Amino acid sequence: MTKQLLDQALVEEATKKSGLVWVQGPGSPVRALWHVWHDGALCLVGDGPGEQPLPSLVDGGTAEVTVRSKDKGGRLVTWSATVAELAADSPAWAETVAELKGKRLNAPDGEAMPERWARECRVLRLTPTGATAALPDGPLSEAPLPSPATTRRAMPAALPRLLARRGRKK
Repeated sequence: MTKQLLDQALVEEATKKSGLVWVQGPGSPVRALWHVWHDGALCLVGDGPGEQPLPSLVDGGTAEVTVRSKDKGGRLVTWSATVAELAADSPAWAETVAELKGKRLNAPDGEAMPERWARECRVLRLTPTGATAALPDGPLSEAPLPSPATTRRAMPAALPRLLARRGRKK
């Protein structure tokens, strides 16, 4: 019983403090997702335009969640969860969205975000089952998933002249 309580405390504290978790549903690759810990479960929003993808996370399904250390970035714990999709008109959905809204960065629609989530997105609760996995012995590194996102673009043609002008004294 003591190990189970320690595992439960580790899952809750580690997940609360980590802003990013890796989630894997059955038959899908592992994905890094932002989340909120609310009322004993990990809560996610996604599958809508401009939101994170939540493939293979279905209502009544299962998932594996891996939590990293906030300060060192290393794996702390991997735990099993049951997935529940919250109905957009339920009180649980409203409470969860209020928590998620405070953590969502760079939202394109600001205060209208909950209405968009109700129309176009899914809000999920991943509740721990109590089972944790042993830490792996070796590395589990993988190549990144394909994505249309990019961080490198061509330099604007006028930039070298603007930078050269900056260095001149008047």
